[in-house]
Amino acid sequence: MTVTEQEREHIAVYEVVPRPDVFSLWERRRNRQLHWFVELVAEATGTFLYTFAGAGATAAYVLGNILQLPGLGSVLQIGIAYAVGIALAMAVCLSTSHGQFNPGITIHAVVFHGLPPLKAFRYIIAQIFGAYIACLLVYIQYKQLIHAAVDALKAKGVYDTTMFTPSGPGGIFGLYVNPGSNLGYVLVNEFVCDFVLGLVIFASTEPGNNLSTPTTMPWLISLAYGVVVWGYAPIGLAANSARDLGGRFAALTLFGRAASGGNYAALASLTNIPATLLAGVFYELVFNDSTRST
Repeated sequence: MTVTEQEREHIAVYEVVPRPDVFSLWERRRNRQLHWFVELVAEATGTFLYTFAGAGATAAYVLGNILQLPGLGSVLQIGIAYAVGIALAMAVCLSTSHGQFNPGITIHAVVFHGLPPLKAFRYIIAQIFGAYIACLLVYIQYKQLIHAAVDALKAKGVYDTTMFTPSGPGGIFGLYVNPGSNLGYVLVNEFVCDFVLGLVIFASTEPGNNLSTPTTMPWLISLAYGVVVWGYAPIGLAANSARDLGGRFAALTLFGRAASGGNYAALASLTNIPATLLAGVFYELVFNDSTRST
């Protein structure tokens, strides 16, 4: 008996790789009754992976500089870590929750694709929670070096001026700008980078874009994140409200109200949302073409 091409296209995974009965029973219940919960876990896991990768590389760089441990990290390493974290997040979670991992993308889905607002709200909470947990774990894993760095800053008399900056231990978790930065320029930097990211995301996920396949799409988006980190993170860049808020809540949990971030906190957490929406409109008006064949 032969199998036609059409039949091959509809062979389920379990027909090729059978699962144990206990997992099959759970899968049926999950898909019928608990899929909404699994989607939230996937969104949280995605932002966890992205933040865990990036914050870990940031910890190595910041603590290496403070403790004068050469070769422990670099901006290049941080950009690569965030890029790979994005790719890992999509590889693990994309098929479960559509891989939004970013409140800006989620709100865009509400405005342009009819995602129910309540579902979007749950997604955003899950995204922030995933980043929060990632930062707390990074703190635990680096705790000894973080405490040594804090002691070093106090010994040098620069704790108050360095702790909650991109160069201080607080900057591993919360996002800050360098002292004296003009927030107007930081806003422009954030908006432009977030617009570019949004544009690449929408182009890469467009079904009619034959240059972006399911295999290359995660890496195209990841490279876009790498580009903005490598080139523009030193000015001040959040790029994702979930990463910013999850990290800031973790910093507040660990270090108290001094970690709040001041006026920059609102800029970091909100700018990517209008920038992403504008990028979506720009892509639809200029580049998207529904008559393309897939």
